[in-house]
Amino acid sequence: MTIGAQPLQRADGRLPGDLRPVTFTMGVQKWAEGSCLIKVGGTEVLCAATIEDKIPPHLRGKGTGWVTAEYSMLPRATSERNVRESAKGKVGGRTFEIQRLVARSLRGVIDMGKLGERTITIDCDVLNADGGTRTASITGGWVALASALRTYGMERCVVGRVAAVSVGILNGITYLDLDYSEDSKAEVDMNIVATDAGRYVELQGTAEGKPFERGDMDRMLDIASLGLEKLFAAQAEALASVKV
Repeated sequence: MTIGAQPLQRADGRLPGDLRPVTFTMGVQKWAEGSCLIKVGGTEVLCAATIEDKIPPHLRGKGTGWVTAEYSMLPRATSERNVRESAKGKVGGRTFEIQRLVARSLRGVIDMGKLGERTITIDCDVLNADGGTRTASITGGWVALASALRTYGMERCVVGRVAAVSVGILNGITYLDLDYSEDSKAEVDMNIVATDAGRYVELQGTAEGKPFERGDMDRMLDIASLGLEKLFAAQAEALASVKV
């Protein structure tokens, strides 16, 4: 189907407002307090939650906890091998930005006072990258985190769900959940992070060529909301399979 000269159907058969298939495989790491493998189309991220009875020095004695995150991409997650950052001796700027984003997103839906003086670390390791690795890390990271807290009788600490999805404009059409082939050519690329209460954690939007208008922003937010509702439902279904 086309509108004028622009195709509506995408290369993978989706329509502009369709998410890629999303699946969660729970409990994939034996020793982690909570873990899942999230697959979003061709992107796969292993998310694991670790609960430790310690907190950063600046929080000691305050009766509050902390949630942090680490993100990495395996060398052959992409078409060409990436050198491990451990071999470089430092974390790259992109990695640092993403892990801070994941941690910020998850802290927004956890009651730190109820968590007590504990730290939860979410490790997000990209096995295969085909666009949307940061959004998949946030969406899967919440499932791993909530799974860990539910397993250990601390589900009361979870005050909401958080998920993320990409949107963009390509050839004048607004698309949901861009894969790499679309993301690399998009005129506008945006990542939307939001809670199931309809509040935003972060909006990351960039015009790669011509600046976009307010109307474009509104359309991207509207289509993102539809995708986020489906992600929240998928998260709830995955968590329901976790035994208390």
